[in-house]
Amino acid sequence: MCGRFSLTSNISSILKEFDLSDVPFELSPEYNIAPGRDIVIVINDGANRLIKCRWGFIPSWARDPSIGHKMINARAETVTEKPSFRTAFKKHRGLVVADGFYEWLKQDKKKIPQYVHLKSGRPFGFAGLYSSWNSPEGKKIFTCTIITTTANNILEPIHNRMPVIIPKDRQKLWLDPEVYDGKILQSLLKPYPDEEMEGYEVSDKVNSPSYDSPNSIIPIK
Repeated sequence: MCGRFSLTSNISSILKEFDLSDVPFELSPEYNIAPGRDIVIVINDGANRLIKCRWGFIPSWARDPSIGHKMINARAETVTEKPSFRTAFKKHRGLVVADGFYEWLKQDKKKIPQYVHLKSGRPFGFAGLYSSWNSPEGKKIFTCTIITTTANNILEPIHNRMPVIIPKDRQKLWLDPEVYDGKILQSLLKPYPDEEMEGYEVSDKVNSPSYDSPNSIIPIK
């Protein structure tokens, strides 16, 4: 699964990675992003652009927004079948902007946080789905989920799932609103090459969602 991640990259790196012309809002470094927070995603509605979404998918037909707490992730193997996600998979695909994520290694009764990122240090996009939900008060709320797949060799000793990272040369295909072929799209939902990633243990202070510090991503020797 994916339950925490970071976005600390500078704006120029984000613009370059996702072929964006601008960032329409202020971005501050975030070292420990948790579900329920507003996160940044790239969508394409004629051109790539950034929007903010609440992390925790609320289907457009939902009556109770609390359903979003259970939908921070969607499984690649079933995303085309689940009523909550299948429409968004066809029409509302996005890239959740990140530059690292956390997973917890279980040892006896302890959970030891591990931070995983690309060796290049550049930002990347998780495969995401987004939805527009109208609250009873008439407020439009954008929400999203992160798609997960089986773990690669870096993640497998820690957890059997990992978030899908869409390679840069496949981003255009994933975001293209004219692409509907489920087989083509699902072919993108595979583990990222482990030789391009690395992970290490970090402070257990990140176990608290309220802890947001540059020290979150510093390795423990």
